[in-house]
Amino acid sequence: MLLHVERACAADGLPDDATLTCWVKVALAHADSAPSDAAELGLRIIDDAEGAALNQRYRGKPGPTNVLSFPFEAPPGLPPEAAAELAGQLGDLAICAPVLRREAAEQGKPLTAHTAHLLVHGTLHLLGYDHLESADAAGMEALETVILAALGFPPPYEVSTDPTQHPIQAPHDE
Repeated sequence: MLLHVERACAADGLPDDATLTCWVKVALAHADSAPSDAAELGLRIIDDAEGAALNQRYRGKPGPTNVLSFPFEAPPGLPPEAAAELAGQLGDLAICAPVLRREAAEQGKPLTAHTAHLLVHGTLHLLGYDHLESADAAGMEALETVILAALGFPPPYEVSTDPTQHPIQAPHDE
């Protein structure tokens, strides 16, 4: 598995590329339709301005969001040999570092745990998982919880019993 990481903004405090790659590998290993070991995906860590521009352009929504997923789609009419070469392409993710930091602070989560959650969440979207219907959302959230537990993180959707803590919110990518 190959993860291409591009840090297009200040990404201080975020995990290194090797850690991010490990997290993606664990997410892929737990997915129902795990791709081959030759899978590739891109991760771009972006700022609020780029996040807002992408969110407006691709979702028609103002302001930045935490994670955006762009599943790979081969161009129509691609010759079979070229399509075979691209078979491992999963797509691209954009994680907005300032939103990630704000959400982690608001939710009382360590930045590392929230980063892992958004990366797992986005990776699952690249594999075709979604949360538009309640049954799909429940399944996706359960899988995210299993993956994050395998990575040593607490359940991402657990509501804190501490009244000073905000409940943990689902990623805002759909």
